[in-house]
Amino acid sequence: MDDRPDPRSLPEPPVPVRHPFRTEIEAERRGWYELAALVRQLTPEECLRPGYYRAPDWSVRDLAGHLGTWLAQAEIELEQIAAGTYELRDVDVDALNATFLEAMRDQPWSVAWVQANAGRTQMLQAWYGLRTPGDEAAWWIRKSGAAHYAEHVARLRSWVAELLAARPR
Repeated sequence: MDDRPDPRSLPEPPVPVRHPFRTEIEAERRGWYELAALVRQLTPEECLRPGYYRAPDWSVRDLAGHLGTWLAQAEIELEQIAAGTYELRDVDVDALNATFLEAMRDQPWSVAWVQANAGRTQMLQAWYGLRTPGDEAAWWIRKSGAAHYAEHVARLRSWVAELLAARPR
């Protein structure tokens, strides 16, 4: 378990009132805080226990690595969009998922969690810098933000409950 303050109690930069993705940024924040609150209930050892997904086996560390690498990739893509250097291409989500999972597979829990938080921070900085909405930016925001978190939060909630119930009394 984690003794650091709840991230919801720490100030984040306010979203500019007229930001084209204000609603999405606020949804991302809520989704991240929900994921973080669930993860913070676990010990580092529990975060390494396989069972979040089966076939292949994923732990909470694998989930953090998955989310963090997508956030980091989105930061790169959003920076390119903002700079006008983005090249439209097909994104092979399954191939990226496999690459990202392999890249983070042997990392300790602390590295995966710090990387996820750093990826989020960098992605948010790039996102805050966007001034014009577009289809490409919207796709990367969906793939890395609140919609992506929503794909995982129900299973994470269940897995955390299973891990907490398995603790010795």
